[in-house]
Amino acid sequence: ACVCEKNKRVTNCRMENGQCLCEAIGSRVTVDCSTLTSKCLLMKAEVVGSKSGRREKPKDAFEDTDGLYDPECENSGAFKAKQCNGTTCWCVNTAGVRRTDKHDADLKCNQLVRTTWIIIEMKHAERNAPLNAESLKKFFTDTITSRYQLNGRYISNVLYENPRITIDLKQNSSAKSFGDVDIADVAYYFEKDVKGQSIFYNNPGLNVSIDNEEVKLEKTVVYYVDEIAPEFSMKSLTPGLIAVIVVVVIAIVAAIVVLVSSNK
Repeated sequence: ACVCEKNKRVTNCRMENGQCLCEAIGSRVTVDCSTLTSKCLLMKAEVVGSKSGRREKPKDAFEDTDGLYDPECENSGAFKAKQCNGTTCWCVNTAGVRRTDKHDADLKCNQLVRTTWIIIEMKHAERNAPLNAESLKKFFTDTITSRYQLNGRYISNVLYENPRITIDLKQNSSAKSFGDVDIADVAYYFEKDVKGQSIFYNNPGLNVSIDNEEVKLEKTVVYYVDEIAPEFSMKSLTPGLIAVIVVVVIAIVAAIVVLVSSNK
């Protein structure tokens, strides 16, 4: 037996050839505990866990299940391009975010469209003096490369405009090497850490400390930019089956961005 440090939503852990391998709850897919688990398997495990009472219910369920649904995953852990809830179906990107209107089960999703750019926007609590921009950039760059194992070449920018912090993660499918963690998985781990719902085993979450001073984050917003623009009609922008996800379509430099808002 072994402990999966990178994912607490697993069972049946065992050592094989010096590696800790476990089964993801809900899908029974084997995960390698030396790296991040895919977002699809994590979401599936969270849905199963919340149904079975395996974990304590949060005070605000809406907050905890923001954008959460029970996904269909490939054996590789990737999202299937087509996701359904009963007879209602939609297409998703590699981050599992809905990118089409909802249709009946006849919907065709020909390919899993890649999310190539993820923008994480944060806002820190009011303070007397602004943070040191270089120290802030170093903290988030170091955290993302060490805690989430993302190759630094995929961090294209860490920008500080008091009180806003913006992190750009860019990763084309052609640039992604074998064994590289995916930016969508990194963003999901990061979002859970910021909410104090860390996926890591026995870990309370992310402590943002810049120049030995703890920084409180008040709001985190994640934007997804896909290789191919999503296919929404205006009439679809009403609360639907996934009532817990706030989807806004914004045109940014000829790309269209899907916004998922989550507060800590």
